[in-house]
Amino acid sequence: MPAARPRLLYVTDLAYPARGRRYCDEDIHLTARLRDSFYLALCHPLDAAALMDGFDAVVVRNSGPVIGYQKEYDAFRERALAEGTRVYNPLHGRGDMAGKQYLLDLTAAGYPVIPTVDRPEDLHRLPAADAYAVKPKAGADSIGLRFLAHEELAGLPYDGLLVQPRIDFRYEVSFYFVDDLFQYALHAPDPARRWVLEPYEPTGDDLDFARRFVDWNTLDHGIQRVDACRAPGGELLLVELEDLNPYLSLDRVPEETRDRFVTAFTDSLHRFLAA
Repeated sequence: MPAARPRLLYVTDLAYPARGRRYCDEDIHLTARLRDSFYLALCHPLDAAALMDGFDAVVVRNSGPVIGYQKEYDAFRERALAEGTRVYNPLHGRGDMAGKQYLLDLTAAGYPVIPTVDRPEDLHRLPAADAYAVKPKAGADSIGLRFLAHEELAGLPYDGLLVQPRIDFRYEVSFYFVDDLFQYALHAPDPARRWVLEPYEPTGDDLDFARRFVDWNTLDHGIQRVDACRAPGGELLLVELEDLNPYLSLDRVPEETRDRFVTAFTDSLHRFLAA
């Protein structure tokens, strides 16, 4: 008899009101394709902890910013770790999955990242800028982001906040990986229209840049998006390392690239389940 297909609980918020893109379309497309290889059930992130028993793995995809349901997400993580539930991406990610602490760690380690501090006594370590971005460590999707002048920074309540110089970047670019395999890149040529993305052909140096962060994250399985900006001097600087539920913008890539990604995603899930 043929082996039974694995059973996946696919976590997504189909009604999440994302700005400039439709999460639901992406997950409808992906689950339609994954059904060729897996039994699938879709659920809202608030229901994942109650429903995950009886599945071979939980796949967290476009589930929205965790800051909107932090208590429930923490309970899901705690239960999954306690019961040994397989979660894809695995829960030991060091990027956005664990908050924004990685921006501080990478700054301290000398990685090419937008310089980041979280204490007023460290403000002198930031380069001079016309304005500074202030964001919550637990934030996502620009929630809580504001821009302040340097003289306004000293009086901030720094508990849970990050400060970065505002970079007058030329454009933003994102690199998409499944496991440690590069899939495609997209960029926003107009910084004022950051969700109008176009395919981008990375150079060897670009890929070396992105792989440094994928290697640093040490996830054997999973989908990661390395978001960067092209600084005025031409160098790339890390903006975010998305390893929890990165939106993939699959509607912005050619069909053959989309098909190749789905194949890589499917193969990665099979490897993950067999590990």
